[in-house]
Amino acid sequence: MTSISIRATVAGLGVFCVLSVGGCGGSPQPVGEQAGAGSGTQAVDAQGAPIYKVDPFWPKPMPNKWSMQQIVDIAVDKNDHVWIINRPVDARPDETGAGMNPPRQECCAVGPVIVEFDPEGNMVQAWGGPDYHPGWPGRLQTMGVDRDRNIYVSGTTPGDSIIKFSPDGKFLWDFGHRAPKVAANTVKMNNQQTDIFPPGIGAFELDEDAREIYITDGFLNKRVLVYDMDTAAFKRGWGGHGMPLGEITNEPTPSYKWTGGPPPDQADFAPALHCVHKSRDGFLYVCERGMNRVQVFTTDGKWVKDFQVAPNTPARGEGCGGIWHMTSPPCGTVYNLALSRDPEQKYVFVADGTNNRVWILDRQDGRTLGSFGGNGRYAGQLHWIDAIKVDSKGNIYTGEVEDGKRVQKFVPVMTGTNQTN
Repeated sequence: MTSISIRATVAGLGVFCVLSVGGCGGSPQPVGEQAGAGSGTQAVDAQGAPIYKVDPFWPKPMPNKWSMQQIVDIAVDKNDHVWIINRPVDARPDETGAGMNPPRQECCAVGPVIVEFDPEGNMVQAWGGPDYHPGWPGRLQTMGVDRDRNIYVSGTTPGDSIIKFSPDGKFLWDFGHRAPKVAANTVKMNNQQTDIFPPGIGAFELDEDAREIYITDGFLNKRVLVYDMDTAAFKRGWGGHGMPLGEITNEPTPSYKWTGGPPPDQADFAPALHCVHKSRDGFLYVCERGMNRVQVFTTDGKWVKDFQVAPNTPARGEGCGGIWHMTSPPCGTVYNLALSRDPEQKYVFVADGTNNRVWILDRQDGRTLGSFGGNGRYAGQLHWIDAIKVDSKGNIYTGEVEDGKRVQKFVPVMTGTNQTN
């Protein structure tokens, strides 16, 4: 059955669901308890997708005329405080005039890079930046938070690694494995090397129970690597569909001519590998943007299954534009993902920065149940979504890069609250 995404206005807030052509197909059905998300149960639409509304007033403006720049990643701590990477490297002069000496404009100024918000959207603190610590990444990409609320950040330029800070910004630890700081276009692919990361470190995931760090080394290389979380010692790694490291080719992923269908299958991962996340029941979900899919593994690298996400979207190659490209749109669909916080983690929420949607997948079989978003600048729309996280109450937070430059909060619509009428 053909589905379309529609947007209804409820009490001034955008409510999103995916509905069959011709109507809603019945009243929303409960999906199960979401602790603290409100009375009742979360509503779902006729296809079984949970329904969300955007909170257009979250977060509140930051102090000191600080601007919101590229929100390249988000973390949620045990207190449901939301941390963002507010990446300023692409800040424009019209956004920074208030920070000049003397100020040229009323607004705005570049602020610190790591920003913490409380659940109500108030800024709690902010710190970090290019001169903050000698090991600060050249181009920030990923952040994580542990049970003690310590913050980890990584970057994607040669010489970058993962560094750890206390919640108030004190340096604690450096993962190391740094490569020389050389021109990025001189770095060579090497999927068998495990002592250094020549292109920097793109995405990582902390497994505090096993004391391990999972790294998707997939901006240049094509692999997942696992290291000890305390000693940074290498433990294991694999390529696409569980391929041993020694079998991964050290050749660029071939392009393909897009004619409206999915990319041709291949054994190797196709860069960029944009995220890795672990479920409570011990599976790893790897974002393979260059193939429009999520690969699912056990923690020891055994391939389990693939999820296809908007597979007919161009994934890579000719006609694909990068950030700020003036003639070609981006490619690939799986920029990041988050797992729902119900006990079974029933849903996978995929951030698709090419179609500017959040796709809602059934975690067991990978079926696409629905989506929300759509390209635009209004509250609830998305432009180049790159980050997504879920808090303990089921709220979804999204971050946008390029010139989207904002974080948004999507709240579960609950049954019995008249939010879906």
